[in-house]
Amino acid sequence: MAHMSELKKLPRPRCEHCQRPASHCLCAYISRIPNRTQVLVLQHPDEANHPLNTARLAVMGLLNARLLVGEHFPQLDDIVASAGRVLLLFPEREASSAQVAAVSTSSCGEPASSLLIVPDGTWRKARKIVGANPVLDTLPRLSLPPGMPSEYRIRKTSQPAAVSTIEAIARSLSLLEPEQSFNGLLAPFRAQIAQQVQAMGEEVYRRNYTNR
Repeated sequence: MAHMSELKKLPRPRCEHCQRPASHCLCAYISRIPNRTQVLVLQHPDEANHPLNTARLAVMGLLNARLLVGEHFPQLDDIVASAGRVLLLFPEREASSAQVAAVSTSSCGEPASSLLIVPDGTWRKARKIVGANPVLDTLPRLSLPPGMPSEYRIRKTSQPAAVSTIEAIARSLSLLEPEQSFNGLLAPFRAQIAQQVQAMGEEVYRRNYTNR
């Protein structure tokens, strides 16, 4: 009996790359999409071990992206200072089309080197990250225009327009780099949601999530 109890406590094998249980590995769905705009995700620590960590999937799916975990990031001043153009993906201010155009092309008409900073967490935690890093409040902000409802079917939210971090990044890059398709970035996200729905069962899913 003691041996059986020890077996039950063993963690499930995990994929070292996507950090999902090996039985639900998402690596086959992840493609490395070339993005001209560098993406920097600032992830709140509470999100780092979330089973549906869409920010991590986004960073794995882009050639030019990285993720930092924390609330206060002392290195941000240097990162911003060394970047050519920087936008903060945050909805409190309306980003004008002129701002979007400014980071899309340089004065010579060539693609501009730019940086998109993305706070990752609940709205409260994302605001905490912005407040803890004053340099972020000095940046022009990119606010996403109204679009299709989120595909995050297994999340309940009081904000119908809210989207997951990976969806927000894909939509932002589509605005900044309209010549490139970022739809493939969402493939592992969609597979992950399908896995969760299958695991809970169609009846439970319909009862809890389809009448929002």
